[in-house]
Amino acid sequence: MTKTREMDTTDDAHQAQQHKATSKGMVEQTKTSLLRAAVERQDPSSKGVDDSTLRRFLRARDLDVQRASAMFLKYLKWRREFVPNGSISPSEVSNEIAQNKVFVQGTDKKGRPIMVAFGSRHYQNKESSEELKRFVVYVLDKICARTSPEQEKFVVLADLQGWGYANSDVRGCLAALAILQDYYPERLGKLFIVNAPYIFMAVWKIIYPFIDNNTKKKIVFVENKKLKSTLLEDIDESLTPDIYGGRLPLVPVL
Repeated sequence: MTKTREMDTTDDAHQAQQHKATSKGMVEQTKTSLLRAAVERQDPSSKGVDDSTLRRFLRARDLDVQRASAMFLKYLKWRREFVPNGSISPSEVSNEIAQNKVFVQGTDKKGRPIMVAFGSRHYQNKESSEELKRFVVYVLDKICARTSPEQEKFVVLADLQGWGYANSDVRGCLAALAILQDYYPERLGKLFIVNAPYIFMAVWKIIYPFIDNNTKKKIVFVENKKLKSTLLEDIDESLTPDIYGGRLPLVPVL
């Protein structure tokens, strides 16, 4: 009798969970339709945008159609102005590519593409931050192109080994953060910060208040002594970069 009761309770919980998921899906579907109607009225060019993109903006604004509409229309305007040709070419970010600081390859156990970025290889361009912004878009477009309809998020390993004040570019970090949060919502699945030196925390205190709450939940500072074991919880050894004890050699983003 006890075992039967336990099975009934488990079945009830499972059915309740399924019902909740179904209800949530129906709400999202309805609100996506409302969002589409709202943005198409104001910007007819949005007719070519798929539902999954609209859902990401909805989720970023807690399913508030009005706020999601404002966010999405801002994105469309930015995209037309900042990426008029539809994509950033390597020639537009040649100085950033030459720093050999970003790698995009492999996936985690959920099928999310992995980006590895080396903070110690980044140096601020004091004359203009525009190329860095273009490079951020260039890289984000590259990794988003590797996602699938089933898995729209990606994972980032931010490696700060050897990072020092020469690499401290608060303005650049904030610009990159704004692009990620404003124009690529619900794309980041997890951010591992590895090999962070103590002096980095002074810069982190400046950046942290500008990170939205949803993004904050996805950030993990990894202890050096637990680096490999922490990564292996999310990434198979065959797809973990070899510099972290895995078997996948790094190839620069091109």
